[in-house]
Amino acid sequence: MRIYIDTSVFGGCFDEEFQEWSSSLFELIRSGKYKAVISDISEAELQFAPDHVRQLRVELGAKHLEVIKLTDEAQALASAYIKERIVTKKSQADTEHIAIATIAQVDLLVSWNFKHIVNYDRIRLYNAVNLKHGYKLLEIRSPRDLTS
Repeated sequence: MRIYIDTSVFGGCFDEEFQEWSSSLFELIRSGKYKAVISDISEAELQFAPDHVRQLRVELGAKHLEVIKLTDEAQALASAYIKERIVTKKSQADTEHIAIATIAQVDLLVSWNFKHIVNYDRIRLYNAVNLKHGYKLLEIRSPRDLTS
């Protein structure tokens, strides 16, 4: 199963509230149960993270990690989410994560961002836009849903 993990999941390994589930998810990735997918957006965000958070990305390496680029197609879909007022322009990076994951046809997007990503009402709206533009539905969950 290919799962897109956003930057919050990396940081969650070092956050008392989310550590148990983020760390368990990374163990499942290392064991081969899941193939992690990130984007160049994630890599750019991780450049500003503390060293110990960036090290998680390094540890995954090419064996367990696929990196996808933000394409014009993904940018257009991300813009459609904003145009439909699902979120504001301030959440551009969040919409780019969702658009990249949608176009890459991952099995699941995983995040700790409950405000803009893992939000039932917004998930429905993102998927309405996906369908309107000819894409499949995207499953969006928190790491807790995969490791409980």
